[in-house]
Amino acid sequence: MKIVQEFKAFIARGRVFDLAIAVVMGGAFNAIVTSVVNDLIMPLLSIITMGTDFSALMITIGTGENAANLTYGNFIAAVIQFLMIALVIFFLIKAYNRFADKKFGEAPPTKTCPFCTSSIAEAATRCPHCTSVLDACKPGSSTGLLDDQPQDDLVIM
Repeated sequence: MKIVQEFKAFIARGRVFDLAIAVVMGGAFNAIVTSVVNDLIMPLLSIITMGTDFSALMITIGTGENAANLTYGNFIAAVIQFLMIALVIFFLIKAYNRFADKKFGEAPPTKTCPFCTSSIAEAATRCPHCTSVLDACKPGSSTGLLDDQPQDDLVIM
């Protein structure tokens, strides 16, 4: 009974379900990519190769009924199909990445405030956390004042 409980715990983990979904989606994606290659790209490739049927290319070793046929044409066709599938997947991923970059965008660059060590926008001139002036100020200064600003002119309300 312990094995059954361990198996239930294993199946109940979220990763197993994610993997199962990924396998099913991969199978469906495979059908789409194979269709694009076989129905769209390979006919165009046959125009370039002048309709050569690679599967008919072979070398026959021996004679008679027991002769061995090395069908290297099938290998060439499989390599071409693999390269076309890889090319289609490359372009699909490239298009997806372009869409994902626009949708989610990258995080804006940040810097660390020298006074309170908070993470702030790189273009910030004043820290939103400690309100220190960041441009032309001395790191380590507790006032956050500009270097050329005298402290006597500071008005406290």
